[in-house]
Amino acid sequence: MPDAVHRAADDTLRAGHGRMGFLAAIALPLYVLDQITKWWIIRTFDQQSEPQAVVPNFFYLCHWTNTGAAFGSFKDSNTFFIVLSLLTLGALLVFYLRGKFRDALSQWGVALLVAGILGNVTDRFLHGHVVDFLLFDLHVPYASPWPAFNVADSCICIAAGLFIIGSFREEKAAKAAAA
Repeated sequence: MPDAVHRAADDTLRAGHGRMGFLAAIALPLYVLDQITKWWIIRTFDQQSEPQAVVPNFFYLCHWTNTGAAFGSFKDSNTFFIVLSLLTLGALLVFYLRGKFRDALSQWGVALLVAGILGNVTDRFLHGHVVDFLLFDLHVPYASPWPAFNVADSCICIAAGLFIIGSFREEKAAKAAAA
């Protein structure tokens, strides 16, 4: 019996290392891309300066700051978002290592979410705010322009989309199994 317990523990440990390899292979390059692009923006653009057109009337680069959350909500809440980010990151990693994210969509979602959280919490520690620099003008109400964002924000939004799609798939599979 002890050999079976040791084998099960070894299998769990190996599976956790495999999952961490996937997580690192996705999250770390995206985190590095986020930080490199922000570093370039900080050194190239004055903070809060006028956006510079890349594609006139559509896409601009800027150097804007955000001490709150999405769309500038909850301004001046940097400490709160640092704590929330670290707690969320810790919980995600615990659940991820325990194999709670089994399907590919949720595994990709966790990897993207980790990259996004790391990117924005690094900004909050280093600069006291998040650096946003991608600005699109969609020429529609409430999106003219769309609030500035960054690579980390993109990772978080794509992760949320993957989790939503995954939940619909799970619901569909559960209904099919019940039928």
